[in-house]
Amino acid sequence: MTMNILSIGLIAAHAATMAPAAAVPVGSWAPEGAAIIRVAVDCSGAASQVVGSTGGQLLSASAKTSGGQTVCEITVLVPGSGNERPKKVTVRVPQ
Repeated sequence: MTMNILSIGLIAAHAATMAPAAAVPVGSWAPEGAAIIRVAVDCSGAASQVVGSTGGQLLSASAKTSGGQTVCEITVLVPGSGNERPKKVTVRVPQ
């Protein structure tokens, strides 16, 4: 459990230092009537939910665009039962 919390903390710290997902260069313009919106996605909450619901260990969490929508792609390592090997599970959480 301590490792999972540490992993989530490290991902949150890394996400805080990343550039916004849709960075707009200085001097950019939009057509009349359009808006430019800066977006930064934090997947730490989604990662925490997936780790809690699967009982797995967090491997990675990243923001991706799928079908025009931003999703957090969370990958966890879920322990196998008995002598089974652990399973790598990837979950996409809409933001």
